[in-house]
Amino acid sequence: MTTFGPAETPFEEYYRCRFDVLRKPIGFPRGSEILADDDQALHSYIKLENVVVAVGRAHVIPNDSDGSQADHAGPGAAQCPPFGPLVEGGPRPAIQIRQMGTRTEFQRRGLASKVLSELELGAVESFGAKVGFLQARINAIPFYKSQGWELIDEPYEIKGIGPHRSMMKRFSQKQ
Repeated sequence: MTTFGPAETPFEEYYRCRFDVLRKPIGFPRGSEILADDDQALHSYIKLENVVVAVGRAHVIPNDSDGSQADHAGPGAAQCPPFGPLVEGGPRPAIQIRQMGTRTEFQRRGLASKVLSELELGAVESFGAKVGFLQARINAIPFYKSQGWELIDEPYEIKGIGPHRSMMKRFSQKQ
């Protein structure tokens, strides 16, 4: 397990895993795995058999933001909706987990839970995060629930990606 950032840009093999797991299967072009604020985020990954097999990232949601944003840095990016609790201003400091993925042949080994746990802990330590938000693809909801995340908001569609639900988790400052 390796965690790095902020102020560090991810490397090619890390991005390749994000693309192969999250973008390629839905027909997105190479480059759509890159986010404009990757240099401001925490990144965590696991490398096995000399290949990055699980990835994830966390970034601070600015105090003046409701969490809505473009899905990726490239042209034609879909707009992701706001998180209901942030529309009304709080709670803060808040982070968002994004770009979580594990290569198919390495799933069901606990790798994603290790990446997620590392991001949660890192967000508390690095950013003082009190709460996390994420937008889960429907098939990932059981995983996030098993990690203590709760559904918020109503189902919605992210254009080109599919149905999602927003989720939230309050962090213990003693994680």
